[in-house]
Parts: sequence; C-alpha cells; structure tokens
Amino acid sequence: MEGRGRPGGRREILLRLARTGGVYVPAFYDVSYRADGQIDQVVATEPGVPDRVEKHTVMDLDAWPYPKQPLVPLAESVHERMSVEIFRGCTRGCRFCQAGMITRPVRERSISGIGAMVEQGLAATGFEEVGLLSLSSADHTEIADITKGLADRYEGTQTGLSLPSTRVDAFNIDLANELTRNGRRSGLTFAPEGGSERIRKVINKMVTEEDLIKTVAAAYGAGWRQVKLYFMCGLPTETDEDVLQIAELAKRVIETGREVSGRRDIRCTVSIGGFVPKPHTPFQWAAQLSAADTDARLAKLREAIRSDKRYGSSIGFRYHDGEPGIVEGLLSRGDRRVGAVVEAVWRDGGRFDGWSEHFSYERWMRCAATEFAKNGLDVDWFTTRERDEDEVLPWDHVDSGLDKTWLWDDWQDALSEREVDDCRWTPCFECGVCPSMGTTIETGPTGKKLLPLTVVNGPAL
Repeated sequence: MEGRGRPGGRREILLRLARTGGVYVPAFYDVSYRADGQIDQVVATEPGVPDRVEKHTVMDLDAWPYPKQPLVPLAESVHERMSVEIFRGCTRGCRFCQAGMITRPVRERSISGIGAMVEQGLAATGFEEVGLLSLSSADHTEIADITKGLADRYEGTQTGLSLPSTRVDAFNIDLANELTRNGRRSGLTFAPEGGSERIRKVINKMVTEEDLIKTVAAAYGAGWRQVKLYFMCGLPTETDEDVLQIAELAKRVIETGREVSGRRDIRCTVSIGGFVPKPHTPFQWAAQLSAADTDARLAKLREAIRSDKRYGSSIGFRYHDGEPGIVEGLLSRGDRRVGAVVEAVWRDGGRFDGWSEHFSYERWMRCAATEFAKNGLDVDWFTTRERDEDEVLPWDHVDSGLDKTWLWDDWQDALSEREVDDCRWTPCFECGVCPSMGTTIETGPTGKKLLPLTVVNGPAL
C-alpha cells in the first residue's frame, strides 16, 4: 500500500488491510445469534474480505532482531533487565497454554543471533541483567552453549543472566550455575502447574512428582535455599484432593531440601493462580470454576499448609482470589456483547482494574447484569458454562492454524487423562499448523560457539 495515499479515508485503508487476509477488522464482519444466545454465524460484509483471517508467521527470527534498541524507562521498573527472545513457539502441548498453541511451530534464534542482540542491547541500554526469554527457554537445543558463551563473554562485568520459570524436566545444575556466574544467586522457579499426577496428565504437563523431587534435591544440594513453585487452581476435572496434593508436594520439597543440605533454613513458596480457559486451546470448551468454589478450595489448601507443625512455617503461600478470575474469564471467552459491559464499567468509574486496590468485582457484576439483561444472558453463561463441540465460538473466524477438530480431540484426551508427546522429537500429531501455514519446526544445533568479546572482558592490564 506504499505510495497510494489515503483515498477513501480511514475506512478505505481498513478495507485494504482486511482484504490482505492477515488483518482482522471487526467492522467488516457481521455476527448473528440464535435464540439461546449462541452465535449462529459470523460473515464478512464487504467484497474481497475473507471469511477467515489467517495469522502470519515469521520463520527466520535472526532476520528480525527485535528490539534492536530497547527503550529504557526513566522510572524504576519491575524487571530492570534487557529481554532477548531466544526462540518462539512451543510444542510441549500444555493444554491450558494459549501462547504455546497459537505461536507454533518452534523457531529457534541462532546462538550468533542471540549474541549479537545481547551485545547491541547492552550497549544501547546499560542494563546489568539479560533475560533469555521464550515459552520454555531451557528447551533451546543450544541453551548450554548460549548460557556458557554469554557468561564467558561478560565475566567480570556484573552482567547477569536469567531465565523465566524453568520446566522441571529441562533443568540442570550446570545451567543454573552458568546463569548465576556473573550475577546474584536468587531462588529458582519451577511450574508443575498441577498438584497431583492425575491433574498433570489432564493438562499434559508431563512432569512426575519424582522428577520435581530430584530436581529440587539437586538445587538444594548445590547451595540454593529458596524454590518457588507455580500451580493453578480450577483446572478441568480438578477435585479438592488434587489441590490438597500441592500441600503434600511442598512438604516433600522442604523435607528433601533439609535432608540434602543438612540445614533448616530451606524455603519453598507456593504461588497459585486461578485457571481461566483460553481461546484456541483444547480447554476453550471447558467450564471455569466459580469464584466461591475457587476461594473454598484455596482456603482448604491454606489450612493444610499452615496446620503442619513441621513444615508449614517454611512454606510461603501466595494466591489470587476467585473474583478477579471470573472477570478475566468473561474477557477471555466473551463475544461482542461483552464490549458493552467493558464500556459500562468504564463509564461507572472503572480504572486501573489490574491493581487490586482499584478492582471492584461488584461494579463488574452490576454492569454485566444490566447489559446482559438486554439479551437474556448472564456472567455464568460466558464463564462457568461448558461448551459443546458444534458451538460456534466467537473466535472461530480468526485462524491460528490449529485444526478445531484436533483441539476437540485433545480436549477429549484431557478428559481421558491421556498425555501427548512434544512433536519436536516425535512424529507429527496433525495439529494443522505446519501444512496450513506453510511452516516447519526449526531447531538446532548449529554447532556454532559464542566467542568472548575482548572489549567486554574488563580493562586491559
């Protein structure tokens, strides 16, 4: 569209974008509803606008070293570090994870590309920490060479490295040592997500309790004193017993840490987030747990942790109440009719609702009740209701590459507690992404090494 100007104004530009097939302009799609409130169909209203909007996928990440010059905030931020995306996509197949589903396939950035981004980013910002980010950073085929190469390159400069929460089955002490060689040794973070092995099969988080215990034993034995564990509450088919297993798992972690380290100052923090079903995942049909049931389940878990005299004082417990999760669920799977609720909340004074001190559940429910009364619906219809296979979902006309039949089959596998392997290392499971998007999985190893930069390794003698 370069050089065409703006004939026809804003509408004409939006129409041109929509006709490319890769830009969704809601104004050019009409939605009709059935008597029971479900969507009947979504149709394009303008000639040349496709019925489905397709995502576009960048395959050569080295050709897109974004951002080349990261912005540096004037005020102190939560994460005072430079972020480098080392690969994109994930095929571990965690059924709750929208990011892992919609960013397929896996595309690794090369070790030389990562090194160049770090070098240029540090020179442009002055940050003293580099976050090696992705959906599962320890899965990069050259992660050992990347961390060692960067640690060698910046040794003596106080430039530290960090990873986001690490999969239990991808962690090793050598990796952790390289990450902390030039920085401080903070706590380690792992995300088992589910308290029981049964629920981890449901969500396809293929990590056993013994995997976790072996990993934390290695960490505590190597000198770490603090471990943080992430879990979710309200997962499909979850029971009180599944959640109470979190307490038992945390106690085993503390017990193991004391045994291998011979110390009593071992700590474990349990952080619980409420599960919210997301579009384009196998759980997009699932019912969300109500706010009252979430709070009741978390109260039982809190009591199970605190009542234990031997380990309770060594276990930290952080959680989110159920009410904000219901609003998240409403926004996650709502259709155009939820837009009126968002506007009503804003007009009623809702601002900065992501901050707990400004969040008003009562305001959201009151505005939702008023707006939904116009079409005979309620908040539960959007959140705690399970969907059927043939229901038209509000995002069906946005093509993420995933085959809807495959997603439904994976949902049935979840209900049957059946796990699915990572397709990086196994034959294709026919999720639909690669053939429909014309993409392929791109992984190493490249065999390249990241050489130190002599200008970085301290002053010359």
